[in-house]
Amino acid sequence: MKYLVVLCDGMADRPCPELSGKTPMEAANKPNMDFLAKSAEVGMCKTVAEGLKPGSDVANLSVLGYDPMICYTGRSPLEAASIGVPLTDTDVALRCNLVTLSDEENYEEKTMVDYCADDISTAEAEEIIKTVKEHFDNEIYKFYSGVSYRHCLTVKDGTTELGTMTPPHDISGRVIGEYLSNNENAKPLIDLMKKSFAVLKDHPVNKKRIENGRRPANSIWLWGEGRKPALQNFFEKNGVKGGIVSAVDLLKGIGICAGMETPFVENATAYIDTNYEGKVAAAKALFENGCDFAYIHVEAPDECGHRGEVQEKAHAIELIDEKVLSPMLDYLKNSGEHYRILIMPDHPTPLETRTHCADPVPYLIYDSEKEIAGTERFTEALAEKMGNFISHGPSVMDKLLQK
Repeated sequence: MKYLVVLCDGMADRPCPELSGKTPMEAANKPNMDFLAKSAEVGMCKTVAEGLKPGSDVANLSVLGYDPMICYTGRSPLEAASIGVPLTDTDVALRCNLVTLSDEENYEEKTMVDYCADDISTAEAEEIIKTVKEHFDNEIYKFYSGVSYRHCLTVKDGTTELGTMTPPHDISGRVIGEYLSNNENAKPLIDLMKKSFAVLKDHPVNKKRIENGRRPANSIWLWGEGRKPALQNFFEKNGVKGGIVSAVDLLKGIGICAGMETPFVENATAYIDTNYEGKVAAAKALFENGCDFAYIHVEAPDECGHRGEVQEKAHAIELIDEKVLSPMLDYLKNSGEHYRILIMPDHPTPLETRTHCADPVPYLIYDSEKEIAGTERFTEALAEKMGNFISHGPSVMDKLLQK
C-alpha cells in the first residue's frame, strides 16, 4: 500500500470578483483533481481548532495526524529543527523574516511594504543575516540563516510571554506601529527590529537590489516564538514509514521532529516558479527507497494569496495538478500496488484578506480499489455540499490510513 498526500498550501478561498465570482479552485483547470473527485470521498475538514491561530504550522500538524492542542510549542522551533539550530529546553526560538518597510523616520510609522523582501534569494539573504549577526549576536541572542526571507533567532533562557508578535504577512500594506507588541518582555526584541533598519537600509546587497528594481530587505521582523518541540515518531505512531517533500523549513522541521525523511530539492522556491519536477522525483525516490507515505507540500497558492495575486493563484493550482498530481498518478498506477491519495489545503488564504483564516477546508481521499460516488469537481462549495465533515483535523490522517 502506498499513500500520497498533495498538500496545496492556502488553496481554499472565497468567491472573487476578478474570477467572475468563482474561487481559484473553481476557476482553475485541474483535470486530475476533478477526475479523482468523481470517485473519491470528498468533504470538509476543520484543520485549525478553536483557540489556535490559523498558521501553516498548526494546520499541517493536523493534516499529518498530530493534535496541535497537545503537541504544538510554536512555529519557529519547527523551522529551527530544519535549519539545524541547536535548542535547549530553556531556549526560545523566533522566526526572523527579512522584510521591506517604507522610509518614514519613526519605525512605528513605517508601512509593511513586503513581508518577504521581494522574494530575496537565499544567497543575498545569507549576506544580510551575516551582517545582522555581526551587530546583534551575543550570549543571549543568536541569529541563524535559513532560506530566502525565512531565518531564525534563538534567545537563551527566553520567554514566550511576549504579547502579540504579529506575522508580517498579516499586515501587508499597513502601518506597523499598532502591530508591535508593547509587552515588557518583547521590548528588547522590538528594539532589535528597530536597530536592524539602521544597519540594513544602506547594506550593499540592498543598494544593488534597489539598482536592479528590487525591494530591499531593510529590516528584520521577529515572530512565531516557541520552545523545543517533541513530536511522536511518525512510524511509531502510524506503522507507516514516510517523508515530506517541501521547500519550506517549517514543513521540513515537522518532518525532522517526527522522524520522517526530508529530502532536499534543488531550486525549490516555495513560490509559483518552484521545481515541480524535482519534488515529484523526490517523492518517487521516497517510495522506491522503502517509504510507504509521501507528503508533497506546495506553498505557491498560499504565497499568491498573501500577495493578492488572483490569476496567479488559480494558475498555481493548475501547475500542481499538471506538474505534481499528473506524474504521481501515472507513477502510482504503474506501480501495480494499492494506493490512496489525499488532496487538500492546510487552511484557506483568501485573496480578499491576503492572510490565513480558520475556516474548514475541502479534502479528497481517493482509494484505487474503491468506487465511491463523489463530486463533479473538487471545489469548496461541492465539498461542503457532500455533507462529510471532519471536525477534529488530525482525524483526516486516520481516514487516509484507515486506522
